[in-house]
Amino acid sequence: MIRVHILGVPNDDNSSFLKGAAEAPSNIRAELFSSAYNMWTETGVNLGEPGVLNDAGDVEFNRSEDAWDVIESSVFELVRIGDRVISLGGDHAITHPVVKAFRHKYPRFGTLHFDAHPDIYHEFEGNPRSHASPFARIMEEKLADRLVQVGIRAATGHQREQWSRFGVEAIEMRDLKDMPKIRFETPIYVSLDMDALDPAYAPGVSHREPGGMSPRQVINIIQALEGTVVGADIVEYNPRQDISNITATVAAKLLKELAGRILCRGAL
Repeated sequence: MIRVHILGVPNDDNSSFLKGAAEAPSNIRAELFSSAYNMWTETGVNLGEPGVLNDAGDVEFNRSEDAWDVIESSVFELVRIGDRVISLGGDHAITHPVVKAFRHKYPRFGTLHFDAHPDIYHEFEGNPRSHASPFARIMEEKLADRLVQVGIRAATGHQREQWSRFGVEAIEMRDLKDMPKIRFETPIYVSLDMDALDPAYAPGVSHREPGGMSPRQVINIIQALEGTVVGADIVEYNPRQDISNITATVAAKLLKELAGRILCRGAL
């Protein structure tokens, strides 16, 4: 039986503007397991059934080891036995070592990325590990055979050049009039930056970008996604910027629906 593990990755060392994303995992868990809600997904999966959803705790960092090595090995320890992992960041920089861990398991691999920003700068403010650069590293290292980005509305000229360089398929927010049908022939990793959502739905982020997606749009795309989802991350939730835990509640809802989509295996 496939299990879904929740793994906290409380690291925001590479955030360029505001710190605080490292505090997100515990806040998302608090909403996920709150008695205010049940554990059933829209797809009819009971995440509260024993053995379905496992809280694997948080990655523990220390000064003697490179944080990227610790993240990669922690994720791979769960992925290697065939289970699925949803990582809770943390800033978006953590996606690079997480995807690297998945690549060890899956020879072919595609990534669906929800975000306001492409996060594909060659480097940002001199930092190649910046949370604005993970997908440059992922594509340079050929960790993903295909990258589809949805909800983009703050792409710079340099990032558009990077799209061309790496063959990225970008569905910009201004073009998102109908729900796109997205199909992958390879296993799929979903990376969900909370600022993909309009700040009206998710104010607790470090880089608010108006004109974004609704939770319903994100959930519909995830549920209609064709292919096998093997893992995901939810990143860039910053509790210090949140209002009345709104963003934590939305993140927990998206976590549930991602887990449900993983366990359902196919599109609905």
